[in-house]
Amino acid sequence: MNQFERLYDEHENVKVRFVGFTTEHTRYDFGIVYTNLFFGKPLVVCMQTGRSTLLDPKDLEDPEHLQHAFKIENHLQAEDLCEFLKITLPSTTFHTQYE
Repeated sequence: MNQFERLYDEHENVKVRFVGFTTEHTRYDFGIVYTNLFFGKPLVVCMQTGRSTLLDPKDLEDPEHLQHAFKIENHLQAEDLCEFLKITLPSTTFHTQYE
């Protein structure tokens, strides 16, 4: 049964933040997983749809990126989400994972 080549198998105690909020247009419920893996980028999970993505501050400069990642139909809703995440996610420099 050597059909799988294991790339990584890490165990880590992580900090998770659950946040729900509303805007004029919609309600959001997210889980944000802060980990040292994935170049230190937080894993943002939409609790309503199960969609997730790794985000860094540069990703938040492009609302279309969030619109695509979370399948948001309205561009204004994506802009609202970007604004919220800009004040919620850390603006740290990420490290290289594979050295």
